[in-house]
Amino acid sequence: MKSVLSIKIEKSLIQQIKDFCQLHGLKQGFFVEKALKGQLEREELIEDIVELKELRSQERGSVPFEDYLKKRKS
Repeated sequence: MKSVLSIKIEKSLIQQIKDFCQLHGLKQGFFVEKALKGQLEREELIEDIVELKELRSQERGSVPFEDYLKKRKS
């Protein structure tokens, strides 16, 4: 189900979107939705990379998963 999102953006950007979509035969809603999804994915990836860097120092003290499972079973 789709909903409406109303935002304010620069007129020049709106015109760029309109021109691009017209040139490439795209619907503006599809183009904007795809762009927003792509940006969200990039932002989540950045968060994951930062978290990985923060947790990297804890990796030295970790136990291999197989060893952990063996200890749980015994």
